[in-house]
Amino acid sequence: MKAALLEQFNGPIPVVTVPDPDCPADGVIIAVRACGVCRSDHHAWVGADPDVVLPHVMGHELAGEVIAAGPQCRGFTPGDRVTAPFILGCGHCRDCRSGNPTICKDQAVIGFTFWGAFAEQVAIAAADYNLVPLPDGLDFIPAAGMGCRVTTAWRALTDRAGLAPGEWLVVHGSGGVGLSATLIAAALGARVLAVDVSADALAKATELGATAVLNVSGINDVGGAVYDLTGGGAHVSIDALGTQATFDNSLRSLRKLGRHVQIGMPVGRHATVPLPLLDLVYARQLTLHGARGLGAAGFAPLLDMIGAGRLDPARLVTRTIGLSGVEAALAEMDAAQPAGVTVIDLARH
Repeated sequence: MKAALLEQFNGPIPVVTVPDPDCPADGVIIAVRACGVCRSDHHAWVGADPDVVLPHVMGHELAGEVIAAGPQCRGFTPGDRVTAPFILGCGHCRDCRSGNPTICKDQAVIGFTFWGAFAEQVAIAAADYNLVPLPDGLDFIPAAGMGCRVTTAWRALTDRAGLAPGEWLVVHGSGGVGLSATLIAAALGARVLAVDVSADALAKATELGATAVLNVSGINDVGGAVYDLTGGGAHVSIDALGTQATFDNSLRSLRKLGRHVQIGMPVGRHATVPLPLLDLVYARQLTLHGARGLGAAGFAPLLDMIGAGRLDPARLVTRTIGLSGVEAALAEMDAAQPAGVTVIDLARH
């Protein structure tokens, strides 16, 4: 099969021929039709993710068609249109059985702990537990554009934060996952303040339903600016980037009893940051949550909302590329990348 193969961190990602994956006894082989390009892939490319061992095939936001199923797979057969969460649970442990595969101690992560979907084929184990059937009305490109960003944002808002209609949500960082949070929150009836330093990203946030936007270039007191725009601070704030600055700004944006959700992945020097415990967490009685991924069983209400026409993930996708464009798409993330979501169309390579 053809795959975009990473052989050197921060180096070229040529499209080469590699062996086809073996089908797990309890799993499937998926012919990848589309795959999103995510900032997490950038972390893998530059060597910031310790799970990645070279040579490696990245890519975790897949949509495709089952072409082979192992003898222990009961729920899926060749021809089924599917996607999968980027975190795969073992399906057997206490966490998985309680519906929390994203904290499974034996989890596998597509495109990080094993070869992923920047390729013509990918193998998925424990398919009956991990695979998600795609509705007939959802095409491969928007399904891949959902990827980890829409599913993570969905869980962050509906499960971790419990966002209610009419509440103010402030989204720090209007990249893929931040725009996803904006799209979902608007569909849920919340008021959204999108925050970024890119005018293009904020324009896209407005297009997706943001009530207001805030360009924080040159603003020293982001929390104060959010307080003024929301009439007393946000009920829920999301750090969708994962830096010390966006984390601190997120906490300072909250009103009393507010809820912070960390969905941007902190790496490098941002992995450990000072926590303003006394004047914010303690005094304002804030709640801090983390959100990483969504288990397969949690897709149903999200797909129901899409099927009902209340949420359209295709609105996030602003560009499609071939496999040969992966390196350039990741390199763009070193600077101000184009607004919206880039998806690899495997038909193009």
